[in-house]
Amino acid sequence: MKIAFDAKRFFHNTSGLGNYSRDLVRILSQYFPDNEYLLINKNRSDRGADILQNTNVHFVETSKGNMSRQFKMGKEAQKANADIFHGLSGELPLKWDKKPIQKIVTIHDLIFVRYPQYYSFFDRKIHLWKFKKAAQNADKIIAISEQTKSDIVQYLKVPEHKIKVIYQGCHKAFKEQQSEGLIQITKEKFKLPERFILNVGTIEERKNLLNIVKAVSGTGIPLVVVGRKTGYYKKVEAFIKKNKLEEQVHFLEGVSMDELAVIYKLADIFIYPSLFEGFGIPIIEALFSKTVTITSNTSSLPEAGGKDSVYINPENHLDIQSKIQFLWDNESERKRRADKGFEFVQKFNDEPIANELMNLYLEII
Repeated sequence: MKIAFDAKRFFHNTSGLGNYSRDLVRILSQYFPDNEYLLINKNRSDRGADILQNTNVHFVETSKGNMSRQFKMGKEAQKANADIFHGLSGELPLKWDKKPIQKIVTIHDLIFVRYPQYYSFFDRKIHLWKFKKAAQNADKIIAISEQTKSDIVQYLKVPEHKIKVIYQGCHKAFKEQQSEGLIQITKEKFKLPERFILNVGTIEERKNLLNIVKAVSGTGIPLVVVGRKTGYYKKVEAFIKKNKLEEQVHFLEGVSMDELAVIYKLADIFIYPSLFEGFGIPIIEALFSKTVTITSNTSSLPEAGGKDSVYINPENHLDIQSKIQFLWDNESERKRRADKGFEFVQKFNDEPIANELMNLYLEII
């Protein structure tokens, strides 16, 4: 079987959609090596270079031009005799020729519908049009959580039987044991506190960092933050300065995947009080790292966290504070929940996810 992918995010996104794309191709090529996997895009980058070294993964260059992804990519897949085209980020090409090809699209979330205030009017309209069009044209839709499936049915008016929930995994670095040397180098490089709680994710309003900072204010508990800054960071920074928390809240930049895996493992607690997520990969990363997790009792986050993570109301910083303090003061409880979380997270391992994907491909073929 020959499977073609829209590889724009594979090559050009550093996190989120990029990680999803690279992990999906990596695990399929590993567990189903007899198939051929085509990465179609205008250009390639160094991202995913290790995956392209696999003999069953190939880069296919599509025509240059602003709309080639919409008008040329599908035809390129057909020209290459692909059996399936898989759009990995909510979109499918608009133009196809008459050659038969099955179409799958992964939809990660519809946050732009649920929280329109975080998006421009133009972006909301474009996203909704693209997602609706892809959902109509796809033979099958992959939702990355039950929450996203429910939103697709509600907002895109898609029949339930057309949607299959297949969860995401995470980068293999979080499942490996890094060397003592790297652990020591990482501690020194980032001047990590002896004990700390960790937050990972883009520093934007929906991810709710300000309420974490409010929660640790007055506790003396060090907070380490890893994530790309947006305009929202200024609001967080203003609170930190006003409350003299500069020595307590540490922002890290230039963190590699292996270093991040070390930081997760060193943290006492991982905290992720997002207001809404399509899934929540950082939670999976934390659970694979055997780090107890505090997250929101909303959207898909309980699906990712399992019953032994600790849940909070993300809009109540006092609730967040009490749960942090409870775990910070109870090593045995942290260990018990971390061990249970590690058992739970095995369902997000590579092999079961690869099997589910392949079963869906075979079903539509």
